Amino acid sequence: MSRTDLREAIASRPVVLDGGLATLLERHGHDLSSDLWSARLLRDDPAAIERAHREFFEAGAEVATTASYQVSFEGFGAAGVDRDEVERLLRRSVELAAAARDAAAPDGWVAASVGPYGAVLADGSEYRGDYDLDVAGLRAFHRPRLDVLSSTVGEGADVLAVETIPCLAEVEAVLAELDGTGVPAWLSLSAADGLTRAGEPLGEAFAMAASVAEIVAVGVNCTTPADARDAVPLAGAHGAAVVYPNSGQSWNATTRAWEGRSAFHGDDVSAWVAAGARLVGGCCRVGPEDIASLRDALALTRS
Repeated sequence: MSRTDLREAIASRPVVLDGGLATLLERHGHDLSSDLWSARLLRDDPAAIERAHREFFEAGAEVATTASYQVSFEGFGAAGVDRDEVERLLRRSVELAAAARDAAAPDGWVAASVGPYGAVLADGSEYRGDYDLDVAGLRAFHRPRLDVLSSTVGEGADVLAVETIPCLAEVEAVLAELDGTGVPAWLSLSAADGLTRAGEPLGEAFAMAASVAEIVAVGVNCTTPADARDAVPLAGAHGAAVVYPNSGQSWNATTRAWEGRSAFHGDDVSAWVAAGARLVGGCCRVGPEDIASLRDALALTRS
C-alpha cells in the first residue's frame, strides 16, 4: 500500500516516534551487555526485535526506528562477521521494523537508524565527541553503511535517522555523504546546555543542515528532557524539528548501567510542538507506556 510521505505528514502535523528499543528488549530479559548492544539480536533473535517494534506501534508510535544503530562493518567484523553478513543484518533491521509496521500500524513509517562513530567504539564517546577521526575519516566510516541503508528507502524504510551525533565534524561528514543522494533523512544530535557534546554551538549544526535538501528535520535525541526543551527552539528556527530525549537518567559507561530517576513526561510535548517539533518521541529508558502518554498529550495539542 502507499502511505503519506513523511515530509508531507510533518508539514501538516506532529508525528509520534517510538522510544528506546534497547530499553524494551532489556525489559523483555535480553542481555545487551556486549559491544554489539541490541544489534546482536538481529543475528541471534530477530523475532524479539520485531515484537518490540510492534509493542511501540501498539502504544501509539507512528515511526519505528530500526535496530541498526550499533551495526557497522567494523563492529561486527571484530566479532568475526563478514561484510556480506553485515549488509544482510542491516537490511534485516529494516525488514523487521517494516513487518511490525505493516502488522500493527499500516499507515506508519520506518526510520533506518544510522548511529554515530562513537556507537561502534562502545565507550560512550557519542556523549563526548572526542573522536580519533577527522571529517574525511568519518565520511569513509559512514559511507558503506549509508549506502546499504539508503538502498532500503522506498523498499521498507521511509527515511534515515542519523542520530546521536556529538560533534560538528561528524555532522559535516554525514551531511556531505547525504547531499545530492535524494534520500530523506533527519539529523539528530546528542547535546547539553545548547552545545554539542563536544562543546560546540548547537545552532551551527542545524545551520549546516539547512542547505541539504535531503534533511527533513533537525534536532536532538538521547539528551535530557530539560536540555531538549532548550534545544528544540534552536532546531525549529531552521524548519521542522525532531526531538526524542532519554529519560533524564545518566549512563555510566563503566558499569554499563543507567542511574537516577526518569524525568520524561508526556506533558513536555506541548512545549516541544510550540517550538517547532514535528517528530516527537523518546530514546533510552523511554518505554511504550511513555510513548502512550506522549501520544495522548500530542492529541491534546491537536484538538
